[in-house]
Amino acid sequence: MDYGCLTNQLNAFGIRVRPARNSALCSLAADLPAPVVAELPGVRITTAVLWGRLGKRGWFTFLAARSDDG
Repeated sequence: MDYGCLTNQLNAFGIRVRPARNSALCSLAADLPAPVVAELPGVRITTAVLWGRLGKRGWFTFLAARSDDG
């Protein structure tokens, strides 16, 4: 069974895997350099750099961004 098939099956049961994946990548990127993060889960280096920036932001920045969204 491949990743996409398993994801589709879990989604059918109401289990969303993307938020957990994103949280794990953000946490990982906060602790490791972008090249290491890019190599581990197989994401592009630019994506790993973005995750690193997101992981190192404080809650104030997050809350400010959320309040700007409406």
